[in-house]
Amino acid sequence: MLTKRWNIHQENPDYQAIREAAELLRDGRTVAFPTETVYGLGADATNEAAVSGIFRAKGRPEDNPLIAHVATKEQLRSLVSTLPSVAEKLLDQFTPGPLTVVLPSNGVCAGNVTSGLSTIGVRIPEHPVARELLKACDIPVAAPSANISGKPSPTTADHVWEDLNGKISGLVDGGSTGVGVESTVVDCTQDVPIVLRPGGITKEQLKAAVGSVMVDPALANTEESPKAPGMKYTHYAPEVPMWLVAGTPEDLQAIIDREQDGQKRIGAMVSTATADKLQADRVIQLGSDLREIAASLYDALRIFKNGDVDLIVCETFPQTDIGQAIMNRLKKAATSYVDK
Repeated sequence: MLTKRWNIHQENPDYQAIREAAELLRDGRTVAFPTETVYGLGADATNEAAVSGIFRAKGRPEDNPLIAHVATKEQLRSLVSTLPSVAEKLLDQFTPGPLTVVLPSNGVCAGNVTSGLSTIGVRIPEHPVARELLKACDIPVAAPSANISGKPSPTTADHVWEDLNGKISGLVDGGSTGVGVESTVVDCTQDVPIVLRPGGITKEQLKAAVGSVMVDPALANTEESPKAPGMKYTHYAPEVPMWLVAGTPEDLQAIIDREQDGQKRIGAMVSTATADKLQADRVIQLGSDLREIAASLYDALRIFKNGDVDLIVCETFPQTDIGQAIMNRLKKAATSYVDK
């Protein structure tokens, strides 16, 4: 399959390119596009055959539900049977933006979008290119992250090209994404909203908007079955083993020294402050604050390749603000958790 690639500037979009990409989506094809979180792999959410193309390209299990992306709240209403007041409040405050609301489905979207569930996750992305594309195609677009299933999510078009060139019909290159981790998923089918997946909107922000907010027990208990799209299977894994280390920079250095003595080449993924205190075969600085760390996380996970290092050592981060989402992704990516 030939994958067509369009380069589109966010500030001055090429509307002809956007119309071409939109026509492919309306024609039942798969097209990757940028959002403010990560790149998504889109298909017409009302077309079961088109949605199946997403699963084939990614190698994603078909019992893993997808999120439907729309341009407006009116389009969102057309996909659900009811829109509770708590969901209205969240949508008014945080969308367009990195928030997905889970609501009762009215069956407009194909069954393989919801994986047979009675609910559907829907979001209104903020990225200007995504918004123009969704307006142009005027259909709900099902879109998980545009990567091979299990690999780190893509935050640049080059990440998508590396994984899916020749497997999808189109790639809209709109530059790097901003948030860097996926949207926050909130179940709004109960009286109290439940965070199913931490992301770009924090629990503290949600509580400030609507009061009480619960967290899905599956986020803390691996024996619970997760309910959110994209949370059921292993994700975000780099090509080489990664140890997540809870400890001081000295603790990280002791592990690096020990493993290097065993003739291993060690990579380190750490904050800017910690990087200044470490010696390893390769050190990637994720950033000086949690927002910077979130934005660079997936790119860093992709940098380490087989043959370059044998082991990645990554520090842990405070679970405040977007730190909860960062740690959620790192725990899923890690092959081992070391608590010093």
